[in-house]
Amino acid sequence: MPRRHGSWSGPDEWSYEGDWPRPGTEAWQGFGRRMLLRAIMFFALMLVLVIGVVVFVVSVVTEVGGLSAALIILATPFALLVVGGIVGRSFIRSWRPVRKLINAAGALADGDYSVRVEPSGSASIRSVVTSFNDMAGRLETSDEQRRRLLADLGHELRTPLTVVRGEIEAMLDGVHQIDEEHLRLLMNEVTVMERLLEDLRTLSLIDAGRLELHREPTDLTALVEDVADGYRRRASEAAVSIAVHSSDDLPELVVDPVRIREVLTNLVVNALRAMPDGGELVFQVGLGPAGAAIEVSDTGTGIGLEELEHVFDRFHKGSTSRGSGLGLTISRDLVMAHGGSMTLRSEHGAGTTVRIELPTSPLSGT
Repeated sequence: MPRRHGSWSGPDEWSYEGDWPRPGTEAWQGFGRRMLLRAIMFFALMLVLVIGVVVFVVSVVTEVGGLSAALIILATPFALLVVGGIVGRSFIRSWRPVRKLINAAGALADGDYSVRVEPSGSASIRSVVTSFNDMAGRLETSDEQRRRLLADLGHELRTPLTVVRGEIEAMLDGVHQIDEEHLRLLMNEVTVMERLLEDLRTLSLIDAGRLELHREPTDLTALVEDVADGYRRRASEAAVSIAVHSSDDLPELVVDPVRIREVLTNLVVNALRAMPDGGELVFQVGLGPAGAAIEVSDTGTGIGLEELEHVFDRFHKGSTSRGSGLGLTISRDLVMAHGGSMTLRSEHGAGTTVRIELPTSPLSGT
């Protein structure tokens, strides 16, 4: 049995050596050979058909004779040549893009997500090639996001683990006492890791479409006021005032109150971090074009223009962020899971406003 020879140079970097084809390429080359065999069978059938036509023409010529027979003899090869040329040209035009597509599909199956095929051939083949290129592009983007996620995750976990390891080693070496202060520091770092892992779990459920929403009729104004009340003491200590303004005509929404509370809590925490010298945090609850709308506005440091387009990116951290960099990503995805939308506008030095819109009609599903 032939063996695969290669070397390992890191995650997802297996290099192949030798003449053994990669499994994806081999499979698609086999498909190409089968198609070629069918094409040969088709041309063999055409040859049989041509022979049959020639036999028929000869029999007709034998019976007719004279000038008509001569014309038939002259016209038959020309007609067969034209038909054969049309069929052959059509086959070549169809086979070339198919062969390129087969080779590209084999490379894609082996993990080369950068492969693309130039659209050519008939309209139907160009449509298939375009779909293939779109699929390869999505796979390439997904692969890049996966690599970046793993790299960011390793970076985010390395910091608290380094702190925990350093503190434990210091305690073992007698540099630090095993007291409440140092144990509390370790507990804080463990809490950071737990929060990061929980965020990743939520994110993976959202990506897999398996996030369960426990919907129930919810008074959105009461939910917002409850979240605001929970942070008034902390805000007061930071010289931040919290106000809630709501309209009276807002109907109950069928949402998951726990998940919406999670979204609002994350926005409040971000706003308080952006106002270290005090300020004002305002909740505006009312009706919007698409349903219910919540605006959370602060008078904090704001976000620069170059950073604004990345605020929803995974593991992106602003200047005041001390979290995992997943909060806004998860918040937006949770709102979208409810059929809503989240937008953010901000100006450096002038504060930030986050707008959430939720449909007022219940949605099907969990």
